[in-house]
Amino acid sequence: MSTPSTAAPAGPTQKPVTPKAPKPQKPKEDKPQKGKEDKPQKGKEEKVQRKDDAGPQAGALATGGEAKLTPKQLKELKKADKQARRAADKATAGVAPGGKPEVGAGGDKRGKPQQGPKGPSTEKKGGKADKAVKGSGATVAAHAGQAVTQRAPKKEIPLFRHLESPGQGVNLAGSHKDVHPAILALGLQMASYDICGSSARCVATLLAFKRVIEDYTTPAHTTLTRNLSSHHLSPQIEHLRSARPMSVSMRNAIRWLKLEISTINIDIPEHTAKKLLLDKIDSYIREKITIADHAIVATAVEKIVDGDVIVTFAKSNIVQMVLAEAHRKKIKFRVVVVDSRPLMEGAQLCQALSEFGIDCTYTLIHALSYAIRDATKVYLGAHAMLSNGRLYSRVGTAAVAMYAKEFEVPVIVCCESIKFTDRVGLDSIVTNELALPDDLTNLSITRYHPIVGKLSKWRDIPNLNILNIMYDVTPAENITLVITEYGSLPPSSVPVVHRLSTNQ
Repeated sequence: MSTPSTAAPAGPTQKPVTPKAPKPQKPKEDKPQKGKEDKPQKGKEEKVQRKDDAGPQAGALATGGEAKLTPKQLKELKKADKQARRAADKATAGVAPGGKPEVGAGGDKRGKPQQGPKGPSTEKKGGKADKAVKGSGATVAAHAGQAVTQRAPKKEIPLFRHLESPGQGVNLAGSHKDVHPAILALGLQMASYDICGSSARCVATLLAFKRVIEDYTTPAHTTLTRNLSSHHLSPQIEHLRSARPMSVSMRNAIRWLKLEISTINIDIPEHTAKKLLLDKIDSYIREKITIADHAIVATAVEKIVDGDVIVTFAKSNIVQMVLAEAHRKKIKFRVVVVDSRPLMEGAQLCQALSEFGIDCTYTLIHALSYAIRDATKVYLGAHAMLSNGRLYSRVGTAAVAMYAKEFEVPVIVCCESIKFTDRVGLDSIVTNELALPDDLTNLSITRYHPIVGKLSKWRDIPNLNILNIMYDVTPAENITLVITEYGSLPPSSVPVVHRLSTNQ
């Protein structure tokens, strides 16, 4: 009797469960937007698709509002949502303009083509979307090709590609917030070649650093020795480097200044430390440049005798001082100034010497072989003296020294020890400075006039590149003598003097 009593209630409890499962899914057939292609599908795929279309609410109704989605169904929903997000991202990026934005923005959140009321139209939309997705790589490549085409006018010479590109002007808006106004002004002057020459740039840099130190205030919880060198001077130096590559004398002076800052006692007051630094900068300029120039002038003037024909190239302040001092001592000589484009520095030297009353001849470098024939001495300035005895100076200097050796004319280089470096240079390719190519093609009177010349549109000419380098390297065998504040010495003694000047 216990058996029928237990079996009787079991029957009615199971009967309502089996017929209720398909009932919530029947109203789905009234939705016309799902299309007719889903109806003939049978079996397991039809059940999975209907569950996906109904969403989480339908799944809850199918289980009587108590059961949740299975892990498999959750995984499929997450995968579909991920595909939908990818499709939406591509559509908003404009990669697939043909119908793809409808898939990302429409009601289908699974990333599949949206089903319309008609089957064929759905297939067409899906086909367009697939083509758009497949062609997205080509579209991106086309955009990339356009970007490359826009950058094409920038021409580079492969042999000098490792050198820093010439500056396009100092970006004041993008400069560091801690850059001092004096450094900003100095960067503009260097970039426009208003301050030109190794010694002039070095002095201007040290004077600008004096103003930086005067306005400097040590932050709290730090010391002047640590903060001034590593934090405050670094953006100033970086700004000057971005305006124009630093000269050897500037690098030597900055290295010396950092060393002096590091040796300051941290216990002394800030104003005392600042005054000490300012006095050291003044002493450095006076000893390394001013007094050194006077010593070089006194030695170089002794080499000039009556009747000399002195050839010089471009403009060097120390050479100008030597020639002016020789004229002041009533020595009768003549000067031939050889110049080259685009800076035309020799024209300024020729004008200055003419104002002193010195007989001058001005010519360009293409007439060098003619100008060197009557020369008795060649006086040259220097941007730097390398450790292997080679001269690193304005481009064209090597040609002048080569012609002088060919005609057996002594070549005398006037150079301060602050321009000596431990670097070794064999050619003008590894280390150099690139200037703007337009400076060579511009034949206008001044740089403020519009660019004129037959090559003013050289960027539009295929297979044409213009190289405008600033310096070249003169071999040591073409140099007769190097005059420094330590006296006259051969080029092979440059590393010895460099060690003496830096106390190494």
